[in-house]
Amino acid sequence: MNKQSLLSALILATGIALAGAFVYCGIHQFATKDRIVSVKGLSTRDVQADFVVWPLDFQVRGNDISSLYEDMARVEKTAQAFFLAKGFKESEISRGNISIDDNWSNYYNNTRPEYHYTLRTSLIISTADVERVKANLGCQSELLRKGVILQAYDWNTDFQYNGLTDLKPEMVQEATQNARQVAQKFAEDAQCKLGSIQHASQGQFSVESDNYQPWVKHVRVVTTVSYYLK
Repeated sequence: MNKQSLLSALILATGIALAGAFVYCGIHQFATKDRIVSVKGLSTRDVQADFVVWPLDFQVRGNDISSLYEDMARVEKTAQAFFLAKGFKESEISRGNISIDDNWSNYYNNTRPEYHYTLRTSLIISTADVERVKANLGCQSELLRKGVILQAYDWNTDFQYNGLTDLKPEMVQEATQNARQVAQKFAEDAQCKLGSIQHASQGQFSVESDNYQPWVKHVRVVTTVSYYLK
């Protein structure tokens, strides 16, 4: 075999070898590209409410509408003075709508109610002073001694948390780190190496009130992250 033929054969062999290597790498990449582990990471916080809306319902009953409106004005004035004395600001107290019930227009057992009309209204305290509201949640008996019948329901008091925007970056980072730790442990158990992120999604943040202390908020987020395994 002359030198030219030998050189041609060598070039051909090298080309075949390289092509084989590329084919192997391609097959290997194709075979391993779908080796993925998906894990979830959790982050939670317990925070205090930073704003509260506290509706306080009042009612007066009687047979003369004009007198009822005068009684309601007295009740409102007494209640507002009471809460101002408790340290609430005038700007934090607003009045709700007034409604009137005709008790004689619809009753049962042929027993007509004693009072023809019931007039209802409310004072609404909206404040960032959550601690002051907590300290006065049981004030009905104090108002009753002043001749004011207050109806306040725990389920109707809206404790809010408005600091979620500040919490989000830290909690997302913590949830993502938690997810990576879980994935790393899985890779070690499977005798693999953890690769780069294939896909990640941030779940919805949830803010739930504590069942017994509604001013305590449970904040939670779950992230889902998929990693390549190699």
